[in-house]
Amino acid sequence: MTETSSTISRIGIYPGTFDPVTQGHMDIIRRATRIVDQLIVGVAINAGKGPMFGVDERCKLVEEALKAAGGEVAARTSVKPFSSLLMDFAKENGSSTIIRGLRAVSDFEYEFQMAGMNARLSPEVETVFLMASDKQQFVSSRFVKEIARLGGNVSEFVPANVLKRLHEKLAEEKE
Repeated sequence: MTETSSTISRIGIYPGTFDPVTQGHMDIIRRATRIVDQLIVGVAINAGKGPMFGVDERCKLVEEALKAAGGEVAARTSVKPFSSLLMDFAKENGSSTIIRGLRAVSDFEYEFQMAGMNARLSPEVETVFLMASDKQQFVSSRFVKEIARLGGNVSEFVPANVLKRLHEKLAEEKE
């Protein structure tokens, strides 16, 4: 018996630190769910970047933002932390597709090198690049944190749950 295309599930992974998740990330997640049947948001532990939020909290913030997004996006997306090589994480989760967002030409060089290395490690896993929408091209977690720390308004750049937690976290840091 052969499998038909209707029984094959395409699993994609959208990896990142998501510290915190932004509207730009959510845009890529929404668009990625049109390409794959199931999307796993892989939250990298990556302590080397000195994240503002711990991995468990970053996972929770993404899950809450997905729940608020609702519909097909929430139904077909899950969140998992990982600390292994991305290609190992992909294999463990049965994924054949890595989703990456590109904001600018400066992102492309790094992502191109990473995709090439990943292809050498796991040739059966494809990397798909999604260009950031024009409204989100300049949004980055780093800029969001910097603007928020300096008292700027970041409400249009992050989901409501993230905005609330960001303000709480900054108030904790001041104590």
